[in-house]
Amino acid sequence: MENKLVERFLSYTQFDTQSSEDSQTVPSTPKQLVFAEYLKQELEREGLEDVEMDEKGYIYATLKSNMEKQVPTIGFISHYDTSPDCSGEHVKPRIVDNYDGGDVILSEGIVLSPTKFPELLAHKGEQLIVTDGTTLLGADDKAGIAEIVQAMCYLRDHPEISHGDIRVAFNPDEEIGMGAHHFDVEKFGCQWAYTIDGGDLGELEYENFNAASAKVRMRGVSVHPGYAKGKMVNANRLAVEFASLLPAEETPECTEGYQGFFHLIGMQANIENAQLSYIIRDHDREKFEARKNTIKQCAKAINDKYGEGTCEIEVNDQYYNMKEKIDPNMHVIDLVLQAMQQCGVPQKVMPIRGGTDGAQLSFKGLPCPNIFAGGVNFHGPYEFVSIQVMEKAKAVIVKICELTAQYND
Repeated sequence: MENKLVERFLSYTQFDTQSSEDSQTVPSTPKQLVFAEYLKQELEREGLEDVEMDEKGYIYATLKSNMEKQVPTIGFISHYDTSPDCSGEHVKPRIVDNYDGGDVILSEGIVLSPTKFPELLAHKGEQLIVTDGTTLLGADDKAGIAEIVQAMCYLRDHPEISHGDIRVAFNPDEEIGMGAHHFDVEKFGCQWAYTIDGGDLGELEYENFNAASAKVRMRGVSVHPGYAKGKMVNANRLAVEFASLLPAEETPECTEGYQGFFHLIGMQANIENAQLSYIIRDHDREKFEARKNTIKQCAKAINDKYGEGTCEIEVNDQYYNMKEKIDPNMHVIDLVLQAMQQCGVPQKVMPIRGGTDGAQLSFKGLPCPNIFAGGVNFHGPYEFVSIQVMEKAKAVIVKICELTAQYND
């Protein structure tokens, strides 16, 4: 049986759109623009209007209203880059029909098992799209894009469903925290919007981490080890010492829910120079500020011990908790909850242990909570998505558009 939503998603996975934290360009990798051009042409073929892509790869389009009266213009947004954490090249997706609740062999020695990933059991009897165990799948967030495009096609083909102007946008570089930086909120022209970038069925998120990055640089002194006493300063060891100053239990692998963390995401080191890259996360703004101060105090401790200039630190805020911008606009959430209920979707309102473009967009004046797209185990070879959940996500998007047409401010 032909399924345009699945066909669309599978075609998207064939594009390698991995972003890069080491780049200074926008988008961060030129291969993202290859897929962006494909998306632009697809939107034009499907009959959307005002389709445009700017020089940075941001795509905007409109499904025009089929109503005479004015109703709010709303938007749906997804990102097309995939995570730098795992290869997105030569993705080989496979459909598992009627998942039986057991192990799924991705390739020799690589097993997607409910023993390790118990969330699989929620999808017993469904069709799963999985990888071959060598790359990520890209459901984060190409599933979201496919669902948005297919929802627009459904509304186009069902004029009996009243809706106002619906704007869609697709952007690069969300995975490196830069997706909303060049998003043109004024051009988008919506009263509110939704990112379709969440996880499993029914997830709705309008609380996210406050986020910062920290670059820590150590300056050592290289001397022949046979004559190093009193002279050598080993930047490798300084890096290890710095890391040991942070609370060992406040890392991603030791925290959950509303608990924040320090996360060492990269390290480069030799005798003379070392660099550590951290991300800092907390839902609570005061605790977030305290975490940034903690990492600065660690740098001070190194300098007090080994001399000023030994440790240099640069801390930059990335985004903030969108809750403070959504709370005054709770109708945006109420519409989603109503849409989920009417579509038979269980409601799972939860904080994001991460961030979305919607967090930054909310602070740019566009209230923008996050709705499930269906992907599970993002950023690695065990990523999968349920076809049935993707269909539900599409249905929720359609229903939100329908309910917005009935919305009275």
